[in-house]
Amino acid sequence: MAEPTTGADGVGESLSEVPALLTELHSLLDRLGEADLARCSDAELIDVAQATERAINRMTFQGNRQVLDLSDRDVPRAMGFRSLANFMNAHLRISDPGRRRAQLAATGRFRQLNGQTGDPQYSTLAVAFAAGAVGAAHVHKTIEILDALPHRLPHDRKVAAEVTMGELAATHTPAEIGELGQRLLAHLDPDGELTDDADRQRHRNLWLNRQNAQQMSKLTGHLDPETRALVEMLQAVWAQPGMNNPADPQSPRGSIEDADPDQLSAAVERDRRTPAQRNHDALAALLRAVFTDGLLGKSHRGLPVQLIVKADLNDLKREAGLATTATGSLLPIADVIRLAADAQQYLAVFADHTAVPLYLGKAKRLASQGQRLASFARPDGEVCSAPGCDQPATQVEMHHAALDFAEGGLTDIVDLAPACPKHNRMVGHRVGQFTTGVYRDGLHAGRTWWRRNSQPDAPPNPEQINRRPDIAQLYGRHLDQTRARIHPPGTKAEPPPGRNTLQLTETIPPPISVVEARLALLVLAGTP
Repeated sequence: MAEPTTGADGVGESLSEVPALLTELHSLLDRLGEADLARCSDAELIDVAQATERAINRMTFQGNRQVLDLSDRDVPRAMGFRSLANFMNAHLRISDPGRRRAQLAATGRFRQLNGQTGDPQYSTLAVAFAAGAVGAAHVHKTIEILDALPHRLPHDRKVAAEVTMGELAATHTPAEIGELGQRLLAHLDPDGELTDDADRQRHRNLWLNRQNAQQMSKLTGHLDPETRALVEMLQAVWAQPGMNNPADPQSPRGSIEDADPDQLSAAVERDRRTPAQRNHDALAALLRAVFTDGLLGKSHRGLPVQLIVKADLNDLKREAGLATTATGSLLPIADVIRLAADAQQYLAVFADHTAVPLYLGKAKRLASQGQRLASFARPDGEVCSAPGCDQPATQVEMHHAALDFAEGGLTDIVDLAPACPKHNRMVGHRVGQFTTGVYRDGLHAGRTWWRRNSQPDAPPNPEQINRRPDIAQLYGRHLDQTRARIHPPGTKAEPPPGRNTLQLTETIPPPISVVEARLALLVLAGTP
């Protein structure tokens, strides 16, 4: 067995050739970036573009292979990440970890319980992916078709279908793969006799996707027949013209069967919504009714089951900007003000302002509802306090950050921090676990720090906090720098000092509640 080598500086050198190969690869990429494409003929440029795309596909496959090896070694958990997807997104900077994990599951060679490496789920597709003949989009569309194969299909027909789709993926576009795949599915099960409840249960799903720049979210999913029938009934009785129109205060709410005929007739005349918009408004009205009736329960992880929002007072005064919900969503301030008129209110509570007990000492181990609300209202309190974690306030526990409760820690708001269940279980005294604490003063006063426990003789790891960048402050600094370059000091075009400069919008402790903000606005409105 080869022994580790030692360099001139005394630091052990890698036995693997991979780091050197990657260094060589990046050097080649630098040379490619500086190469003059103008000297290529049209035919040569086509060949260059094709070869580049093939190299990109091959590198994606190699990246998946390395992620799989990291997963087999349990490296993400050892580094303190709550899951492989969290590690891929936060540390490896993979933009769509869900899609990459699907590629891994379909084309990766997983380590079995006996220590051996198994074959890929779709071997033909894996070979084409490794050779660069197919790209990520081809793989995704092919997996979509192959995953739709009925589970009752005989094994030999499944294998033949996988080989067929693998060959098609290497010679057709993703859109064509989808069309050809549907034809293959129709050929395998023309009468739908092989599809049963097990297939429907396997494919049912519903995804609420991330918000876009307009704070809109796309809802995608596959509904089983029963759920589809229920949704259709909702649309039939709640999504009719004139019903549940948020833009019309006189629009009847609830079911069309309970609406006043004259009121409904007038509302129909005013209704300019499309059928899709009416479907959206019916779902929103149903959810509001569910919350109002308390069907979701009274408490979730110590928080009330209601819409909980924190906002900056300056944004509320300007009626512009964004607020943050306990589930991590962004809500326009205009919607916050509108909702505050008739929503069940939850104030931000603080020891100096209310009688809500925020300092429970040793009398209680679990945080109170008031403490949970106060924790959410703090800067960055909408997510887990562990570095790089984005689990929202509705999915966290309250962690005794200064000292564990079993070791004499107190259940006081100044010693508590939000922590998702996985990170909360990673705190301990063993090597590889986390130690936490609370900054009492300085720039990060009140925030919880996390530090990975190192080996006994090794230097301590640095303390880290989960602080999100202040976008307004960052943008304001770059805006000032840009203006300084375009209009140097002393020129006539220089903007007046302080004008149009964005200010820090991070919630300033203690945060203001919606109710207090509305009272402040009323006071300001009556001030000469």
